[in-house]
Amino acid sequence: MPALSQQLTTLTGRWALDPARSSVQLTSRAMGLFRVRGRFGEVRGTGTIAPDGRVSGTLTLVAASLGTGNQRRDEHLRSPDFFDSERYPEITFTADSIRPAGQGAAVAGVLTVRGTARPLSFETAVTVRGDGEIVLDAVVPVNRADFGLTWNMLGMTAWVSTVTVQATFTPAARS
Repeated sequence: MPALSQQLTTLTGRWALDPARSSVQLTSRAMGLFRVRGRFGEVRGTGTIAPDGRVSGTLTLVAASLGTGNQRRDEHLRSPDFFDSERYPEITFTADSIRPAGQGAAVAGVLTVRGTARPLSFETAVTVRGDGEIVLDAVVPVNRADFGLTWNMLGMTAWVSTVTVQATFTPAARS
């Protein structure tokens, strides 16, 4: 299989996230004992691969679409104590650069949560499928306090959450 940098030059163009085949999950420790897991039900995104191999893109999550399977907890996560999804309906990651690194790629960009933007870098596995798909798999630690999500009754919730992303991109419709 050709190196990712060689593959990128053959994948030039615009790409769209396939939300039906993509997922973004959030995991956090509560009370130091168990993990709380949630999944964002509404995700969208785009990407562009330039002829010179430069890659950029955006992944957007609808904050109110986070579901943990517990209605009371989900409502609290949507409240001003956490995501404040009424005032800040979207969580956005904008990738400024994606470059080959090791077996995958190094991603650098800006994560915006509750109107607060912070730089974020992480590594991702990249799979280029022969059926016209690019799949990115990443596990990204995020310190929620960096974005003003500081509610923590009795110090029982971990500050660092893990965001697991599987993003499947397909060629965008050509105009």
